[in-house]
Amino acid sequence: MRKRISLKFLEGYILIGILGFLFITLVGSYMIESALEQDISESLYLDATHVAENSSVKNNISSSNLSSIQSNLYMISDYPSSIVWIINNEGGIIVSTRTDISPSHPIELKGFDPSDWGSNYYRVGDFYGYFQDTYLSVLAPITDNMTTKGYVAIHYRMSDLYQKRGEILFIIQLLFLAVYLMVFLLLLIYQRYVHKPLKEIIRGASEFANGNLAYKIPVSSEDEIGYLANSLNYMAEKLNRNGEYQRQFISNISHDFRSPLTSIKGYVDAMLDGVIPSDSQEKYLKIIAYEAGRLEKLTEGLLTLNELDIHKRLLKIQTFDINEVIKKTAATYEGDCTRRKILLELVLSGKELYAKADVDQIQQVLHNLLNNAIKFSRNNSTIIIETTEKNDKIFVSVKDHGIGIPKQSLHRIWERFYKTDISRGKDQTGTGLGLAIVKEIISAHGENINVISTEGVGTEFIFTLEKAR
Repeated sequence: MRKRISLKFLEGYILIGILGFLFITLVGSYMIESALEQDISESLYLDATHVAENSSVKNNISSSNLSSIQSNLYMISDYPSSIVWIINNEGGIIVSTRTDISPSHPIELKGFDPSDWGSNYYRVGDFYGYFQDTYLSVLAPITDNMTTKGYVAIHYRMSDLYQKRGEILFIIQLLFLAVYLMVFLLLLIYQRYVHKPLKEIIRGASEFANGNLAYKIPVSSEDEIGYLANSLNYMAEKLNRNGEYQRQFISNISHDFRSPLTSIKGYVDAMLDGVIPSDSQEKYLKIIAYEAGRLEKLTEGLLTLNELDIHKRLLKIQTFDINEVIKKTAATYEGDCTRRKILLELVLSGKELYAKADVDQIQQVLHNLLNNAIKFSRNNSTIIIETTEKNDKIFVSVKDHGIGIPKQSLHRIWERFYKTDISRGKDQTGTGLGLAIVKEIISAHGENINVISTEGVGTEFIFTLEKAR
């Protein structure tokens, strides 16, 4: 079973919370205790050193009257709960802030040996079995003239240290829980703004994979998630359009191939069956040749479009005189224009006008546009081919005074195999690919082509080219 990413995040969050709390409790407790122990022991040792260096203590430690020393010990330590002792060389407690001790009857400490402290200045324990609880104890020698007269010992109850440790640890734990809750808010934000949109995107991807390209992912945010959703929606829309286009393309091409093939097959079968007599076969062979020519033109158009699709980025860009190319192209249609009394008027900018493009493909554009203009022009009319310059661009116009294009059909004339109802009766030999080829070539050059047409008045195609510097 697939584990959801939100469940993984929740499990990770809980695990981190438990491990984090345990880490802070265990490791934090140890570190706080060590820090407090170090800090308190240093402070106590400093107090013990001050007591040991006090001249009153040095001078009176051997005296039978130590009341003056005892009265001052209460104000020495920074920790009121600590116990301060004066210990003689024999290991007897002669002064204490907690016990009224007579110097003549000191409390003996069994096994007291300052030498076993080494370089350590504090210890944690029962101080030679004296205390029943655990204490932190420091020991500082009282010296005078290089002679040790006794020792100052200060004791701090470890239970008080543990209490401080617990207070500090409790604050840290509260801070951890506060941060943990804030991180939980981040998880809620993730759930709202990341996980939920991702679920919608996954659902959309599943719909697309199952062929439902009309499905729209309902994510409208303007962040990266929203951009991804919009990109997928756009991709699905393009695929859906391409699918519709392919279905329409196959339908159109099937229709355009079926008609001539049916005609050819019908006449061939009729001749083979002897239905058409031999003296009439020439007429029908011409019809077969005509239909075969239509198929050939249709195939050539499809091959041209396919080549443009594959090689539209591999243009042979060169500098050439567009005026000269227009003159040569127009000359090839002189016979058709003369027969129908159509005047080809060339309005060219200057003697020479150099453009940067693939000259062969631009010549193909001119042939297609001029062929259409002648095909749909009335007899005794005029076709104007004009070039102008503006802002480093060359504008080429092919304008006829023919039947025009209905307004509702203008946006579809670039589609492959599309023919208007008017043109179907006028153009019996066309394939419906000429303008699609023109659009592909101009788009491959990164240029634009527009059409202006009024039904019954005429049509003008205008395309741009880059002007050579």
